[in-house]
Amino acid sequence: MLMHHNDLARTGQMLAETTLTLANVNSATFGKLRFLPADGKVDGQPLFVTSLTIGAATHNVVYVVTEHDSVYAYDSDSGAALWQKSLAGAGETPSLDTGCQDLTPEIGITATPVIDRSRGANGALYAVAMSTDASGNVHHRLHAIDLATGAELFGGPTEISATYPGNGAEGVNGVLTFNPALHTVRAALTLVNGNIYMGWTAHCMSGSYNGWLMTYSAATLKQTSALPVTPNGSQGSIWMAGSGMASDGTSIYFIDGNGTFGTNLNAQGFPADGDLGDAFIKLSATATPAVTDYFAMSDVVAQAAADNDFGSGGAMLLPDQTTANGTVKHLAVGAGKDNNIYVVDRDNMGKFSPTSNNIWQTLTGVLAGGIWGSPAYYNNVVYYGGQTDALKALPVTNALLATAASSRSPTQFPYPGATPAISANGASNGIVWAAENGTVAALHAYDATNLAHELYNSNQAGARDQFGAGNKFITPMIAAGKVYVGTTNGVAVFGLLK
Repeated sequence: MLMHHNDLARTGQMLAETTLTLANVNSATFGKLRFLPADGKVDGQPLFVTSLTIGAATHNVVYVVTEHDSVYAYDSDSGAALWQKSLAGAGETPSLDTGCQDLTPEIGITATPVIDRSRGANGALYAVAMSTDASGNVHHRLHAIDLATGAELFGGPTEISATYPGNGAEGVNGVLTFNPALHTVRAALTLVNGNIYMGWTAHCMSGSYNGWLMTYSAATLKQTSALPVTPNGSQGSIWMAGSGMASDGTSIYFIDGNGTFGTNLNAQGFPADGDLGDAFIKLSATATPAVTDYFAMSDVVAQAAADNDFGSGGAMLLPDQTTANGTVKHLAVGAGKDNNIYVVDRDNMGKFSPTSNNIWQTLTGVLAGGIWGSPAYYNNVVYYGGQTDALKALPVTNALLATAASSRSPTQFPYPGATPAISANGASNGIVWAAENGTVAALHAYDATNLAHELYNSNQAGARDQFGAGNKFITPMIAAGKVYVGTTNGVAVFGLLK
């Protein structure tokens, strides 16, 4: 598990899970094994590597990052701490609460890191850390950390800064300058073709800011590109409730939030001013990415003005689908606060029209609440967990998503809903996992073929399996027979009790 939601398509499916089954995931045989303590909130998804040599021993290792700027490596089998490292600079501390309820009381490492096992002697974990020095200056730095030792790699860390031509919110005299005090990396880091892609939002998407996409070399940690999505406007957060940008290896796909959208289009159908707020965007997966296509809703200006941003949810790519007439379609799905699900053709995303959404499919009335997270995919079914809504299964037939759920969970998930994850042994023993927010949080497990069949939840055995209050925007991570859930002060680990 080297990245957010397991793969670049962001399907959330772990298809090599041979331990957890429909028969043994129940409160009699499955529960909380241990708790991995941490020094701050765990907003990034834990990551996992197998068979890593540390010293003279071989370990399966789970990596945890915190808002206190720490990275932990734990032995996943024993729970023993292997090493811990602070990514704050000398004399610096995590940045203080900015008044944003989503990131409190401090901001350090917010985005899920990404791991490349081929880099360096032991593999590298890439993470962005935010900190404040004694003079009150805010810093964001990109780190590459040796998986076995915690040492910095490739001459890092790299201080993050950027400029770009434009007259947008962060601009002066025709030049935008990235303001580190305004920004947070919330979207999970994405690694494609040797490039690290990171998306920037503002704290609670407030203030005079622009959304930025930046690209860094995984080999050198040097910046290769900085691209604001609203260069002559404002806002355009790339946050997606912590979800990662998706990729098919050739292109990068993400959805940005409220911001200026330029309705005056050029001959190619792109905004003449370059402003692409509140849009589903396709970029070339290169060191200097360029926008190659996009989709914006016909009412995009009104949606943005109403804080009904599309970019509250993440993008997911579907495997190749075949229509009833035999045409192969390359599709992506996304949903935000307006309760609709949008299915776009990645080869022709639809761009913008003030009168219609020229996309492959729009599903209205399927979700009872908006999306603050991502869907999952397994065995030709898309799973969505809306806010104050049940988790719902939407089969895909002839390249079209079902317009009514084939099954739904008995649980309605309070704000922010749920970002599900899947464990399965190939096409068998499919289990949908979802974390429930609340004063007493819960981990739920459902039969993937019928969400009405709840296999387990962590409140069934009383206090035995409980792990405290919920943490927003968390997706369970499944690896090697265990399920990991980030919390406000560590990671709860679940598995077979014997």
